Parts: sequence; C-alpha cells; structure tokens
Amino acid sequence: MQTFSIPYYKDHVTLNVPDENLKAAIYPKAESYQAALPEAELVREALEHPIGSEKLCELAKGKKKITIVTSDHTRPVPSKITLPILLAELRKGNPEAEITILIATGLHRETTQAEQRQMFGDKIVDEERIVVNNAFRKEDFDFVCKLPSEAELWVNREALTCDLLITEGFIEPHFFAGFSGGRKSILPGICNAATVNENHSYKAVSNPHAAAGVLEGNPIHEDMLCAAKAVHVQFILNVALDAQKKIIAAWAGDLEKAHAEGVKFVRSLAQCPVVEGDIVVTSNGGYPLDQNLYQSPKAVATAEACCREGGVIIMCCSCADGMGGSNFERLITMGTVDEIDAYLSKIPPKESISEQWCAQIYSRILKHHKVILVTTFLDHELVRKANMIPASDVNEALEMALEMMGKNAQVVVIPDGVAVLAVKG
Repeated sequence: MQTFSIPYYKDHVTLNVPDENLKAAIYPKAESYQAALPEAELVREALEHPIGSEKLCELAKGKKKITIVTSDHTRPVPSKITLPILLAELRKGNPEAEITILIATGLHRETTQAEQRQMFGDKIVDEERIVVNNAFRKEDFDFVCKLPSEAELWVNREALTCDLLITEGFIEPHFFAGFSGGRKSILPGICNAATVNENHSYKAVSNPHAAAGVLEGNPIHEDMLCAAKAVHVQFILNVALDAQKKIIAAWAGDLEKAHAEGVKFVRSLAQCPVVEGDIVVTSNGGYPLDQNLYQSPKAVATAEACCREGGVIIMCCSCADGMGGSNFERLITMGTVDEIDAYLSKIPPKESISEQWCAQIYSRILKHHKVILVTTFLDHELVRKANMIPASDVNEALEMALEMMGKNAQVVVIPDGVAVLAVKG
C-alpha cells in the first residue's frame, strides 16, 4: 500500500493506493527545490537587480500617485512579505508619494477586511490606502482601447490616474491563459465584467492554443498582454512558490522580460511528462484555491491530460466557500454536459456570461471522464446536479472509482494538480 498526502482546505487528507494499482505519482520539482536565500531576501535581491528596468526606487522619484495592483483572497500571493518590501522601496525613492494598493478581484467577490488582514497584516490594513476592485460597479472604470480580439478594454480608474503602475503576483501554469502572473494582474484582475467576460468567451477558451503552458498564439494571453501594455504597467514583482506556499524565486522589472524569466523557471519545475491512467487523483492545492468549485477546473484540467478516455478523475476540493458564483452554479447545473456545452457554444463573445468558462471546461472534461468530487462542505445533491459524483472521503472515492474501472485499474496520483504542467511527448 502506498500512502499520499493530498492538500485539502487548510490541511491534508491521506490517500491509500494498493501497490498493484499505482501506476505513477507526479510531483513538480518545486516540491524538492531548495531556494538559495530566505523568502524576504529573494524579493529584495530581485528588486536590487531588476530585469529590463531601472530600480523601483528610481522609478518612484518625482511620481505623485503610485498604484500597486495585488491579488485577492483566492490567490496565495505572500503579500505579508512582498508588500512591505515594495512599499519601503517606493518610499526610499519618494517618501511623499500617495500610494494606493488595488486588490485585483477579477470577477470574484470583494475581499473582506478580515481577509485583507490575513493577507497583508494589520499594519498595512491600518496604515495604507486599500481599494478593492469590483468588476460590476461600472462607474469605477474608464475605456482604454480595443484589444486584438476586438473586445473593449475597460480598466479600474485607480490604475489609469496614477503616475506609476506596479503589479505583484505569482507564476504558475494556468489552464487557459498559459501561465499566471505578469499581465494577468490587469486583465482579468482590474477590468470590468464585460471586458473579462469577452476575454474568457467560449470561442477564446475553446481555441487549441488556450491551454496550460501555452503563450504563443494564445488569444487570451494576447489580449491580456495588450491590456497591460495599454495601461502602462511599468514594473512587476512576481514570485514562484513551493507546496507550502513559500517563495522559492522572485523576478522584478519589465512587464514582459521579468515575466518571461519567471515563466522559464516555473516551466522547468512544473513540466512533467504525461503518464496515462484509468483513474487520476488530484487536488486544487488546498486553501485558498480550493475554496469553491469554480476554481477547481484548474487541477481537473491537469488530471484530464493524464486520464484515459472513459476514465475517472477524483478531485479533492473542499468548496468551503460553496460553488463560487451564482452564474457558474446555474450553468453547471442546468442540464446534461452536452446540453451545457451546446448552450454555451451559442453565446457570442460580446454576450459572454460571467463564470461560463469554468462550466465550459467542466462540460468538456465530463464528456470524456467521470469526475468524483471529494468535499465535506458542498451539499452532495448539488454535486450530483453538477453532473459529478460526490464523496466525503478520498479513499471512499478511490473505492468507487475501482468499482467503475475494475480491480486492476491503474491509478495516477497528482497531489497538487495546479502546480503540475503535464505535457505529452
């Protein structure tokens, strides 16, 4: 019997796989990567040696209004470490600057003050000006330009009225944007709902280049990059994280050049060859990404790459915050997977519905695989309505899958599906 620790909410669950059934266990190299410096020193080193840019303290000189775009409560960006260092660097160059921290929510709900304190620490919440993006409050956004897809770019005014725009985030494989980080802080981070919806249209998401690890020819990435350039992002700080959400590398500087270096590093650690199994067990990496079902296609798409036609995917996702969005819940429970896909495929890009892309990804996967959702928070009847099979325990789920696929079924375990980039060949 082989035992695996699978991330689940703020802890782990233990999976037991019989030796005769285990085909492979896939871990990113980040699991064993040893960083050269402590976390804060990695960040300071990146700021001391920016890529393709002046130092941030130099850029800050003479600027009156500075905006830092950071991630929301659904992302494990270690802002308690990064933001104090960024703020100190800015004030070293310009102690009088008016600094705003703009939380990039995309289409997510607004980040609460309690969550801000958990993310940033009390000192920053008490002493800094913090604005939370709300993609549905139309009056907060100004039109900037048309994107390559012909979508209109509407961006939060806090990013358009500053003299220096900075973004911070982390880089990991992304199931249709290629990789997170860099330009993604702007679109979808601080755009209005219409812009985000069109960027994530059925047509864009179904493009074969809109896939994990793919940037070239990816229409979603191309719109995102255009958006970040259009609003003049002058400096980024991006980090890579290990399984404990600790910083193992950092890059700072030019929007494209610094991000490209980060992507190169993350790809080197995340990319693994596809190993195909009858059953694939994975998770969304635990909290905060497994808070809701809406976020979970990220890991399920990784499992899809390793699951044979007709196989079973076991997804461990707490869903402690529920489904994750009313539109997603409505769409994923509206009928069979064929009916869902047929409905979504008829929606023109400019009429895209918020959250439809995750229902689209799930319907694509569910056409070819059964999905068992391991959750102790989400109502199991609702899971069934979403065309999935509920389970309360990962080992119970494995027993169910073995019954479906046969006692000799081969099992592939990917403990953190978000951190792995599975590539054929």
